[in-house]
Amino acid sequence: MKTTLRSEELVMFLLAAIAFPYSNAEWWWFPLLLLTPDISIAGYVFGNKTGAFTYNIFHHKGLAIVVFVTGLWAGILWVKITGIILFAHSSLDRIFGYGLKYTDSFKHTHLGRFRGE
Repeated sequence: MKTTLRSEELVMFLLAAIAFPYSNAEWWWFPLLLLTPDISIAGYVFGNKTGAFTYNIFHHKGLAIVVFVTGLWAGILWVKITGIILFAHSSLDRIFGYGLKYTDSFKHTHLGRFRGE
């Protein structure tokens, strides 16, 4: 099952990478911004509950899609880019085993316990 989930996330990451040029942004923004959602880890400075909340907001694919669609609807480039980056980053994290966080520990995710494999 782990291989199936990772391959599904890889397809979603590639979809985001392929969609990015259609946002009318320069291609180099994609690799430059890809890791920016990890700023959400800073929430862990205030404890596990706040950290899990901020991390999960920045890594929620549904929110990423809403942000992207809002950018399409409003015709705002940076909003479209933000949606694609949030989606791509979330897929990339899940390929490596990082899932949405529970409040008891950074390593306790919806994908199971993260072991850094």
